[in-house]
Amino acid sequence: MGKTKQVSLAVNGGIGFGAKLKPKQLIALGQYLDEDQEIELTTFQQLIIKVDEGKAEEATARLNDAGFSVYPVGPYVKSLRTCNFCKGAEEEGMPVAVELNRRIAGQKVPFTLRPAYTGCPNACGEPLINDIGVIKRDERYELYIGGKAVGEDAQAGILLKNCLEPDDLYDLVDKVLNVYRHHGRKRERMAKFVSRYGLDQIKKDVGI
Repeated sequence: MGKTKQVSLAVNGGIGFGAKLKPKQLIALGQYLDEDQEIELTTFQQLIIKVDEGKAEEATARLNDAGFSVYPVGPYVKSLRTCNFCKGAEEEGMPVAVELNRRIAGQKVPFTLRPAYTGCPNACGEPLINDIGVIKRDERYELYIGGKAVGEDAQAGILLKNCLEPDDLYDLVDKVLNVYRHHGRKRERMAKFVSRYGLDQIKKDVGI
C-alpha cells in the first residue's frame, strides 16, 4: 500500500500582541500530528505542519474553529508579522493590522512575500527589512516596499507613501500586490522586482 500523500499548511495563532497560543489551540493542533513529527516554526510566527491530503480540509476547518488562521504554503503572501504591541490594541493600530492581514494573507504572488507591521516608529516588527512594511506614525501609516534582510544585497525598504489613512493603506497595498502579481517574474522577490521594474513605474501604476 502506497504512502498517503501529505500537504503542508501554514498555521498562525492570529494577529495579536506577539506570537502567543492558547491551550485549546495546542490541543487542536496535536490531533493532526504524530508524536514524533517535527513542526517548523518560521520567523513569520507561523507553524508549518504536514497532514494527510484527504484530511487537509477537515484540519483547516477545525484549526480555524480553535482560533488559528491557516494558509497555503508556497508563493503566497504570508500572514502579517507584528511586533509585541506596547500600549494597547487601539493606540497601536491593532484593528488595522488585523484587517490588513485579512485582506492580503494567502494571496498568490510570484514569490513568497513577507509583510510586516509595527505599531510605532520603533519598528520592532522589522517592517523595513521585509517585502512590504507598514509603520504606524501618530494616527497615520507609512508603506515601505522592497526590504530584504539577508544576503549581500540586503537592504532597507523604500518608502512608497506616508500619511495614509487606513482605507488608503489597504487600497495602496492591494494595488502594489496587483502590480507585482502581473509584472513580477516567477520566483522574483519583491526587492528584485522593485529594482528591475523601477520605483517610478510602480508609483505610476498605483496612481501616486
